[in-house]
Amino acid sequence: MDDLLNLLAAWPGARWLQGSGTAYLVVNAAHILGLGLLIGAIVPLDVAVLRHKPPAAAGTAAERLRVLLDVLPRAAAQGLVLALLTGVWLFSVRPHDYLGNAAFLAKLALLTLALLNVAWQHRGPAWAALRRGAPSTAGQRLRAALSLLLWGAVLLAGRWIGFV
Repeated sequence: MDDLLNLLAAWPGARWLQGSGTAYLVVNAAHILGLGLLIGAIVPLDVAVLRHKPPAAAGTAAERLRVLLDVLPRAAAQGLVLALLTGVWLFSVRPHDYLGNAAFLAKLALLTLALLNVAWQHRGPAWAALRRGAPSTAGQRLRAALSLLLWGAVLLAGRWIGFV
């Protein structure tokens, strides 16, 4: 494992960030942009799932939710990809230090739980029914609430890394 971490710290992208404050700043800003896109899409989506009730008529909340369900999951996925790629790149600058950082390890654990919750929420016929305008189920509302908590905790753990 130590050899792998040393190899990661020696790759040209890590060396570039280690030697350039400007490069590190740009990659860090891209990481924050990815997080903003991810969280900025997840929060309104989860709130909409939490509040979705049976539609009273055409043109109501069900149609608005369908629009959100078309756009926000893709936006969140794009933010996730950007955050993961830049996160791994930032990790490569000091991999040994990060693996010894309790906040970083907490962030990884919370991120894993949040991603498992996403997979759980977006699978099966209940999600497809929600996309067709059906009311959200109690399980979907529970997973949406859990999503809000987990992604908020991921964000907090990420900020905590610099203070540990």
